[in-house]
Amino acid sequence: MSIIGWTFFWVAITFSVYIGIAIWSRVKDTAGFYVAGQGIPSVANGAAVAADWMSAASFISMAGLISFMGYDGAVYLMGWTGGYVLLAVLLAPFLRKFGKFTVPDFVGERYYSNAARVVAAIAALFVSFTYVAGQMRGVGVVFSRFLQVDIVWGVIIGMAIVSLYAVLGGMKGITWTQVAQYTVLIIAYLIPAFAIAYTLTGIPLPQLALGKVLPRLDQLQYELLGNFYSQPFKGSWDMLNVFCVTFALMTGTAGLPHVIVRFYTVRRVVDARWSAFWALFFIGLLYLTAPAVAMFARYYILNAFSELGPTGMLDLSWVQNWAQTGLIRTGEWSEGMTAAALLGTIDRDIIVLATPEIANLSAWVVGLVAAGGLAAALSTASGLLLVIGSAMAHDIYGQIINPSAPDHVKLTVARVMIFIGVIIAGLLGIFPPGFVAEVVAFAFGLACSSFFPVIVLGVFWKRCTKEGAIAGMLTGLLFTFTLIVLMRADRVLGLEEPILSSFLGINAQGVGTIGMILNFIVTILVSLRTPPPPKEVQTLVEQIRYPRVLRAEELESA
Repeated sequence: MSIIGWTFFWVAITFSVYIGIAIWSRVKDTAGFYVAGQGIPSVANGAAVAADWMSAASFISMAGLISFMGYDGAVYLMGWTGGYVLLAVLLAPFLRKFGKFTVPDFVGERYYSNAARVVAAIAALFVSFTYVAGQMRGVGVVFSRFLQVDIVWGVIIGMAIVSLYAVLGGMKGITWTQVAQYTVLIIAYLIPAFAIAYTLTGIPLPQLALGKVLPRLDQLQYELLGNFYSQPFKGSWDMLNVFCVTFALMTGTAGLPHVIVRFYTVRRVVDARWSAFWALFFIGLLYLTAPAVAMFARYYILNAFSELGPTGMLDLSWVQNWAQTGLIRTGEWSEGMTAAALLGTIDRDIIVLATPEIANLSAWVVGLVAAGGLAAALSTASGLLLVIGSAMAHDIYGQIINPSAPDHVKLTVARVMIFIGVIIAGLLGIFPPGFVAEVVAFAFGLACSSFFPVIVLGVFWKRCTKEGAIAGMLTGLLFTFTLIVLMRADRVLGLEEPILSSFLGINAQGVGTIGMILNFIVTILVSLRTPPPPKEVQTLVEQIRYPRVLRAEELESA
């Protein structure tokens, strides 16, 4: 059977499972829709968090960026993994004990203000729509190559599938669908990595095979490009940008609303901690393999260039297949072009999907990887769309516009908002402002600059006021969003070139770190200049940091 045939086979099976789970787990109340009735086991929730987390950026794009950036690409590994440590230690158990459905819900209650709730809901929409744009582009890339469907139609098909199980099952349906999607994506990622590692080195474990492949890759790259692949800061990113991007990704992880809400779906606070542990374990299986996949792909490409030259590479089947999608611009290839120029014509987002073809693996493996890429993109998209729906229906409509609305009306509003969100997400996927991982990095910058400071201060500083939180969120969000738009004006605004190339030498992916620092400064200064929170709010902040509810006299002496 051909690659297209196997892809149809795997996609049909996996999509049938996803839709079946959605029908089986459909909900009729808001508790089930928003937090799955708080009945998800910690291991299953950990797998769902991992699937929610390992989006198209992790599965499709991260290894591609590492493959092209080399050492500097490790910022995605360090930032996204390190962020989970922050999440597990600083936020997850405390937010679960607080007991609210959403991040805007936490902000509204902790900062005793509907205005703060609205600002947090708007920030959640900014983050979620930016993030979901990357997922929709990932869906389009997979469909355009493996099912030979135009990217636009690929995005539309993905929209239809996501809207079906997100609208039907809410968080309960999404959670169990994501458990299935994690299983698909991790198998699809590991099988080709093991096969290629064994083919190149005779060692089946990719992590161990790196020890033999890296010296060969370094030598090959030095001959063709004049530098070593493992050499740090050799590209456009200096040490400052590596630090800022890593920090933005770490703190953005701990502030992502669609990840934080996952820790409300378990029964107890201790289950929230174990969910974070299992999530980190499941994530580690892929993240410890990604550098190997990146190096394998780069070695194959440079080796083919060294042996065949650019015109000889035109005869390779994988080059012809991907050139048809427009994701390899072979029209720019010519005899005598440099390896650097050739690499510049290859879209970073194809590396993981193309590697099985590059390595001549079986057609069923190639099709399985395509299904894994779709699972990664759709799992995260569904979680993001639920955040969008809950921000509009629960935090704005249900808490501010019509608090007395019956449960079934709020549920209907949430489903309508998700459907509208799907349409907007699809448009962002068709016209994305960058590569998948770049777009996702922008979302992390927005999350770290808007949510991280107010959540951390809300948990650990009882003197933090509503005025400080609102001012800080607005400052961080507007600053970061404006700088990203200015630095990506060629893509976002359709200009010929960006308005700004950087801010103090920091690129668009790392500018969220500056926004976060500004958020902290403004929140603290404004809080110190405004009246302290009510006594009951300060008592609540004390209580969520202790393993049991303290009596008033104990709080006075704490």
